[in-house]
Amino acid sequence: HLETEANKDSTVTADYGKSTSWGDDDPSVFAVTRVTGLQGEYQICNGYGTAKAKPILKNHWSTYIVEDDFRFISESGLTAVRIPVGWWIASDPSPPAPYVGGSLQTLDKAFKWAEEYNLGVIIDLHAAPGSQNPFEHSASKDGSQDWGTSAANIAQTVQVIDFLASRYAASPSLLAVELLNEPLAPGASLESLKTYYQDGYNAVRKHSSEAYVIMSNRLSSPDPTELLEFAGGLPRAVIDVHYYVLFNSMFDTFTVQQNINFIKTNYSSALSTVTKQDGPLTFVGEWVAEWQVPNATKEELQMFANAQMDVYGKATFGWAYWTLKNVNNHWSMEWMIKNGYISLKN
Repeated sequence: HLETEANKDSTVTADYGKSTSWGDDDPSVFAVTRVTGLQGEYQICNGYGTAKAKPILKNHWSTYIVEDDFRFISESGLTAVRIPVGWWIASDPSPPAPYVGGSLQTLDKAFKWAEEYNLGVIIDLHAAPGSQNPFEHSASKDGSQDWGTSAANIAQTVQVIDFLASRYAASPSLLAVELLNEPLAPGASLESLKTYYQDGYNAVRKHSSEAYVIMSNRLSSPDPTELLEFAGGLPRAVIDVHYYVLFNSMFDTFTVQQNINFIKTNYSSALSTVTKQDGPLTFVGEWVAEWQVPNATKEELQMFANAQMDVYGKATFGWAYWTLKNVNNHWSMEWMIKNGYISLKN
């Protein structure tokens, strides 16, 4: 999957093609002048305007991830892809302004390729109406978070899930529908989230008894087990947790061994806390072999990746790397596999 985000400079050059220091916050496949600090699809479409954004995104969708990538994924020993989508996909080909049409056709192609290469697809609602977190990957307009604040908003989100489940239920590649990515506490209340997760679960079940339904834990929640009892009562429900040794100043000075120990101790314990025999399945839906260690060797990064795969391999639904392709090498699983940093055990 891909984040359409911008790097630090006020102007980003299209197809820069070199690694930068910005992790997955780097959209060097686009050129756009930033006015606010946000760099998501909303800003791409709003900044260019519909007429200009349409050909730019169409070109991106048709060239960035292609059939050959699905072949590579399959040949590498991976079994599924997690594809992030925005809520406006349900209004394709004429979504509300400033968004542009074309993403639905792209998802259709992905399903076709997944079927051809025997891969499962997890459709991940990464951006909900109103934004479930204030980050660009939820398509927040201005850093605000308004998702889940009304019954109408929740109903609108359920309609998106209903649309996606209906469209792809017949595909043998539909593995799961992820109802929402990274809702942030306390803005996304547990009460609103449970209401939505129940209604979203029912919407998927209307069309498929087989597809798994994934429910993301809330970011910044003090209780990682808060959804276990709720989800445990729903057949084929999955809890999604994301583990990074980034995005927190405590990691800034970690050594190689401290990073690895944190994975093997803290994240191993955190995963055990939500993985219960009689509970929902667990999914480490995002992780990356990137850290704050300067000038790390290939061997050190291999150790870091292996430690994560060993721990996250205990998740009962599996894991997904963020992301397949990125100009920043460690964020690109394709690059990491092709260059021998990550080796998948079959």
